[in-house]
Amino acid sequence: MTARPIPPDGEGPGGSRDHYSYQVYADAAMANRFDTLRFSGPIGTLLAEEQARVISTFLGDVAGRRILDVGTGTGRAAIGLAGLGADVTGVDASEEMLKVARERAREAKVAVAFQQGYAHHLPFDDRSFDAAVSLRVLMHTPDWRTCLRELCRVSRRRVVFDYPSAWSLAALQAGARRVVSAVGGRTEAYRVLGRGAVAAALASAGFRIADEHRQFVLPIAFHKLIASRTFTTSVEGALGRVGLLGVFGTPVTVVAERCEP
Repeated sequence: MTARPIPPDGEGPGGSRDHYSYQVYADAAMANRFDTLRFSGPIGTLLAEEQARVISTFLGDVAGRRILDVGTGTGRAAIGLAGLGADVTGVDASEEMLKVARERAREAKVAVAFQQGYAHHLPFDDRSFDAAVSLRVLMHTPDWRTCLRELCRVSRRRVVFDYPSAWSLAALQAGARRVVSAVGGRTEAYRVLGRGAVAAALASAGFRIADEHRQFVLPIAFHKLIASRTFTTSVEGALGRVGLLGVFGTPVTVVAERCEP
């Protein structure tokens, strides 16, 4: 397989490396505490379990299949897929995050090929992998359409990714963070996306949405504040039964398939 070269800083589809999505996760302290911030406590554990379940459902039997995890971070998804028998490559822009991922893979006794790379310009040939996975990337990356196009380009058949819905309470938080960022504050000013925009970007790359999963109606931060798995599952279950989850649920995890063989 011939690798595509990584463009130098400030060039290519990824734009400047000064964007917060490169700066924040290049920090060693952030890398070392990332899993604790995201997946600790009862709600963090619930998030991790649901993420693993959804990926497994959307990808099916991955034994012996080549899977690319883009924006792998500390390697949670990549390590889980490797544990199911997949041949996994994990790519991330942050070498500090990759250091943690390699250590976690050693502890889990699984083999994952971790390497530094950029979601806007993946160093792999077209259709090099059976499937590509990318979690919590499109919300932060400078150019989400380019990243999604790259995921589709390198995947032979299927891509799995997630995004915060524009029709959710997450949109209010995202808007507030963008205001803070605009006046010079330090924050992760992530974006929210609409289903129509996502479907159109996939169609331009020759893919279509095959299925999707929505997790919460109420903000994750609220559930973490309550810190009760029983409360979260009960309340979100009730909201789902009255149809609110299908309309306002977020994050949205999507599995998309190639329209042609």
